[in-house]
Amino acid sequence: MTVWKTIAVAEADDGARLDRWFARRFPALGRVQLYQLLRTGQVRVDGRRAGIGTRLAAGQAVRVPPQVRGKARTPPPVSAADAEALRAGVLYRDDDIVAIDKPSGLAVQGGPRQRVHVDGLAEALRFDSDAPPRLVHRLDRETSGVLVLARHAAAARELAGLFRGGRVAKTYWAVAAGAPRPPAGEVALALVRRDSGGESRVFADPGGRRAVTGYRTVDRAGKRAAWLELEPRTGRTHQLRVHCASLGAPILGDAKYGGGAGAVPLACAARRDPRPRRHRSAASAAFRRRVRTFRLRPRGRAARRRYVKRA
Repeated sequence: MTVWKTIAVAEADDGARLDRWFARRFPALGRVQLYQLLRTGQVRVDGRRAGIGTRLAAGQAVRVPPQVRGKARTPPPVSAADAEALRAGVLYRDDDIVAIDKPSGLAVQGGPRQRVHVDGLAEALRFDSDAPPRLVHRLDRETSGVLVLARHAAAARELAGLFRGGRVAKTYWAVAAGAPRPPAGEVALALVRRDSGGESRVFADPGGRRAVTGYRTVDRAGKRAAWLELEPRTGRTHQLRVHCASLGAPILGDAKYGGGAGAVPLACAARRDPRPRRHRSAASAAFRRRVRTFRLRPRGRAARRRYVKRA
């Protein structure tokens, strides 16, 4: 007998995105599978079709098709070590938001092969709130930087609106394999996401969604590498990675888009670097010294490990 499940949205999930709601409750369901279910109308919210970014409201009913296996579950308890590590990264906290310094390698959301992630550890950031904070935006797993979480439903709705409306200024730093020409400017390439064999990849396509990135070269090491400051004007998946590759300067270590193997050195900051210029000049000198100490395309697994460690 085919059994369709209907799950009511809890108060704690008010304002949550539909994909994040599924990731928490059905971690075995991959993102590609969820896209397919949404495209065919098998997942519905209050009887209507929904999109990957649909915002849920408390009390709504989510219809879950029978092929989505596994019981809806709450996140497992957070270990003391994980809680301490996450709290140590808190940059700012008030009654409405908490901002953390997300390290590279820590995923924001869960997945079939991703057991440790910020969403699953959010209980450690509850502090004096009635519920754990909720995600309102995301960073790629290999990207370090500022991640903002809402501490209650009203804050989540307001922040989500700010991000959707492009009213949050975001600045990223990246190390690129190559130096872009011109050294500063704007990339306006529409992007489309395609899934093939369970893997998702983004391509430049005139028929895709509008995507715009401002960029500036902070420093460079000849033609071999550059320290870039990137300001996304839109928020598409893998936007910065694809746009950097289009400039002939893919992000160093980004094998998917031409930057070679290894970790992706990309960091997100809420503002421009506030340090005095003399400090930035010292950082630039260190950047050039590091580039001179290793080849940009090391051969062999051991060489790549040394390369990533030095970077």
